[in-house]
Amino acid sequence: MQRCSCGKRAVYFQKHSGQKLCKGCFIDSLEKKVRRTISKHKMFQRNNRIAYALSGGKDSVALLHILQKIERQFQNTEMIAVTIDEGVANYREDAIAIAKENTKQLGIEHEINSFRDIYGASLDQIIETADMQSGKRLVACTYCGVLRRKALNIVARNLNADVIVTAHNLDDIAQTILINLIRGDVWRLGRDLSSSKVIDSRMIPRVKPAREIPEKELTLYAYYRGLNYHGGSCPYSVEALRGDIRNFLTLMEAKRPSSLLSLLRASEKISKTLQLQSSQPINLGSCEYCNEPTQRQLCKACELLGNLNLLGENEPL
Repeated sequence: MQRCSCGKRAVYFQKHSGQKLCKGCFIDSLEKKVRRTISKHKMFQRNNRIAYALSGGKDSVALLHILQKIERQFQNTEMIAVTIDEGVANYREDAIAIAKENTKQLGIEHEINSFRDIYGASLDQIIETADMQSGKRLVACTYCGVLRRKALNIVARNLNADVIVTAHNLDDIAQTILINLIRGDVWRLGRDLSSSKVIDSRMIPRVKPAREIPEKELTLYAYYRGLNYHGGSCPYSVEALRGDIRNFLTLMEAKRPSSLLSLLRASEKISKTLQLQSSQPINLGSCEYCNEPTQRQLCKACELLGNLNLLGENEPL
């Protein structure tokens, strides 16, 4: 029988580190890794008001419980959970119910806002409209990603939050890195990994405390802690390029442990180089329709909705 260094029976073998961990040591090591990541990247200040993006899935529920344990040690820090209801029938309702259950259990304030409230249409309605307009249908995740990012920034700003926390894990980060490279968007590497920097007072900085934790370890953490989370997959996810990238990276990590972490480290170095080379400040104007910060005449969200003739469905924010 394999043993943890503490002498108890090991339940998990961490390939990239070679460690054999018992249940208690595994939970403790993962929580410590989150703390180290927060400290290393100086993600929070002691008096921050944090807007936590809570979907109700395994990653966001697991990290919520970890951060709540950390936050208890800092009385001047406040965390508010924010759930964005995209409006995906037979999927999002269950996740929201679970998000409510977890925030109630932890005594955390919970704000729920929907695409319909902010944009005048649910994601299902947006996709249905796009399907009816020949040649204008983009991948559903494109609409969802752009609209959700804008919605989260608006809600966090209205809550006077200092920082937005998302539960992106190591797998998510590695997938995004490859997607950016495949699309030829090298400069986004710098932006995605330095999102804690403020480039406009209207943009709330974002941090990812779980960026060094593999998806399977967050799942195992939730299981060992007995946490209730939504395990379903979004019905639109099959359309995304991310699925192909995920399959490739899963195979690479199985054959060559630490591939994901190496990809993250390489991207961090590229990000620093790009930031040093780019001495020009980013000057953001305002979207002509919604007044949100953008470098465009219309922000990307308003551009997407405008192309579908849905921009008039909601009043300017």
